[in-house]
Amino acid sequence: MENRTSPMDGNLNTPTNTAPTIFPRVGYSILSYLMFINTLFSVFNNSLVIAVMLKNKHLLNAMNVIILSLAVSDLMIALCGSAIVTITNYKGSFFLGDEFCVFQGFAVNYFGLVSLCTLTLLAYERYNVVCKPMAGFKLNIRKSCQGLAFIWLFCLFWAVPPLLGWSSYGPEGVRTSCSLGWEERSWSNYSYLLLYTLFCFLIPTAIIIYCYTNVLLSMCKLNKSVELQGGKSHVEENRRAVKMVLAMIGTFFTCWLPYTAISMVVVVDPELHIPPLVATMPMYFAKTSPVYNPIIYFMTNKQFRDCALEMLSCGRYIPRSSSDSMEMGSLRMSRVNINSRITPV
Repeated sequence: MENRTSPMDGNLNTPTNTAPTIFPRVGYSILSYLMFINTLFSVFNNSLVIAVMLKNKHLLNAMNVIILSLAVSDLMIALCGSAIVTITNYKGSFFLGDEFCVFQGFAVNYFGLVSLCTLTLLAYERYNVVCKPMAGFKLNIRKSCQGLAFIWLFCLFWAVPPLLGWSSYGPEGVRTSCSLGWEERSWSNYSYLLLYTLFCFLIPTAIIIYCYTNVLLSMCKLNKSVELQGGKSHVEENRRAVKMVLAMIGTFFTCWLPYTAISMVVVVDPELHIPPLVATMPMYFAKTSPVYNPIIYFMTNKQFRDCALEMLSCGRYIPRSSSDSMEMGSLRMSRVNINSRITPV
């Protein structure tokens, strides 16, 4: 019988084109089905965002340029990650070869980092708009593009080293997907994972928490200020905004915290044995992030929703803009009086 490498070795000498026996066949079929559904929603949602944005140029403001970049990176995660994993799970093994395994690991890692850092930039933009409306810093389209260019280069800086020998890309978990070789037991890999976690997860997470916490506090303060001045407090609008902010933070942690946690566990306790299915699930959670982002950031935006429905109905949908525009006009006027003109999300 052929002497096969242990599933926990994590290096590229593992024969990825042979059928693994570490997971029942029905399990691969279930994973394939779930990732197929995830791929459909991810590709549809993000393609819709990109198409609507490009067709309706008036939507391209400082924040929506960031959202457009987020949709592009999320779409690439779906195509390079979820779509490929759907096929490999259907076959029951990563049959595409070692070179393609490295490509998939690099692509998912790179575009995943871009999405995380773009969410961080978006949180910082919302913080400046809501918490510092009168400050000298004002994000415009030019500054948004500069920030996005820095993000894409910064993430490339962290995605390339495993290709050059500092850590590696290889099969993970049940051997039907590829990612960073966090299962590899070596000091080179540990050093990369520590710095990677610090600069690509912990610092962005701290920025997101700080920004959105201050957004929530500013909204509460704004609400009280309006009430003290005898105005209407827009309780329902603020409640909706709070729910959206909490959804952003919740999905962020749901998608990325398990993957980061299991990477750190391996560094802290190199001798710990992690079952293949447990090792696989965090990366699958991360691959679901492209589904949520368009829903949270766009599907609750009436202006985008109207443009999307108009496109999907081939021009048959006519938005009810008259009453809504009057409503929004009065809302803007009330916010100008208290130096806060833009909703937080």
